[in-house]
Amino acid sequence: MLIALNKPYNVLCQFTDPQGRATLADYVSVPGVYAAGRLDRDSEGLLLLSDEGSLIQRISHPRHALAKVYWAQVEGIPEPASLKKLARGVLLKDGPTRPAQARLLDAEPGDLWPRDPPIRHRAQIPTAWIELSLREGRNRQVRRMTAAVGHPTLRLIRAAIGSITLGGLAPGQWRELDGRALFG
Repeated sequence: MLIALNKPYNVLCQFTDPQGRATLADYVSVPGVYAAGRLDRDSEGLLLLSDEGSLIQRISHPRHALAKVYWAQVEGIPEPASLKKLARGVLLKDGPTRPAQARLLDAEPGDLWPRDPPIRHRAQIPTAWIELSLREGRNRQVRRMTAAVGHPTLRLIRAAIGSITLGGLAPGQWRELDGRALFG
């Protein structure tokens, strides 16, 4: 079984929390499924869950280099040189990142839901949306990469994993998929 969930902002990527914070269990009541990888509590978007250990391994292990696409709303307007740095790979405290695909989006991605709470708007500092496609998954990697090129991430949404996209799922909604769709 493979499930695509649009993980809302401020939800933990686990099924229990001793502190009583929102978890995946608040949205998915299918027994025996586990997250294939993770999204930080302050990130949103596509999360895949499965009850098949081998499928979870294939999705989440860096050895398989499955592309993950992110939309990041960043502070400021990145110049082409900043996008080239992201594409070549950025040196972080834990070493250089692999090359990525990076591009400036013309506008906010279509069909985007409002975030609750909204990001803080500052009249003197413009924002822009960039799309990054990564084939690795370090802790808070997109946020650290954009900060390293001078454009801190304000909002982060995972839009795709392999060939699977959000496909119009609203935050908290999920759908069951055929696991073969992921690699097809």
